[in-house]
Amino acid sequence: MYKRSKEEQDASNKKVRNCDTAELSQQSNSVNKYLLLHKVTQSWPSPALCFVETVPEDAPSSHITAFNSGDGSSKSDNESTLSKTVRDVHISMRLMEDFLDLAKENTEKDLETCGILGAYLEKGTLYMTTLIIPKQESASNSCQATNEEEVFKILNDRSLYPVGWIHTHPSQSCFLSSVDLHTQYSYQMMIPEAFAIVLAPKDTIRSCGLFRLTDPEGMNILKICQEKGFHPHKEPDNGNPVYEHCSNVYKNSNLRFEIFDLR
Repeated sequence: MYKRSKEEQDASNKKVRNCDTAELSQQSNSVNKYLLLHKVTQSWPSPALCFVETVPEDAPSSHITAFNSGDGSSKSDNESTLSKTVRDVHISMRLMEDFLDLAKENTEKDLETCGILGAYLEKGTLYMTTLIIPKQESASNSCQATNEEEVFKILNDRSLYPVGWIHTHPSQSCFLSSVDLHTQYSYQMMIPEAFAIVLAPKDTIRSCGLFRLTDPEGMNILKICQEKGFHPHKEPDNGNPVYEHCSNVYKNSNLRFEIFDLR
């Protein structure tokens, strides 16, 4: 369970530059579907780099898969089933696999690993193009980022939205803990589309989940909750859950992303 520190919460209130006018300005000729960077401490390459590969006209159309069920399964679809008040988000098909590889050493030690997801806005859709793995303090049931100013510098320098976060549950099931709910609330307050990815390799029923707080029910409950650490939250009076599975997040086969591993 990823716990945001006071410094990160303070930094979260800083304005992330609006990237509504971001344009895809270059075409990529690389044969790779994604760009993997290790141990970098500054933004590279240029934000102008195109992260959506151009596909030849005679090639098959790109495969876009929507996460839409609680058991980790998905269906292929061309349109979002969620209200258009919440924008669609595209992520790379390699995101979860690559994050698990980077978290492998911690996972083998029963330690959580966390990361932050950065996205740019293009024609009403958010494209997740940056995974930032901050310096962090980990335990078997928690993970707290440190040096958060490094994370926000990357987001601001590249005009990216903090569209969500990802973390592992090395030995637990796939769910959002009470601490996770508070972390998700801080993200969702900034960006309504923000979501949490939980990777639980030992969960035989659902090893991957994409979650968000219900709005307004879950958001209202977290807004008034002043408790710290692990604690129960009451259920909404109307019977809806506090959090739900995302239906506006899509895996895009043509979307590449870069990794800033700051550990």
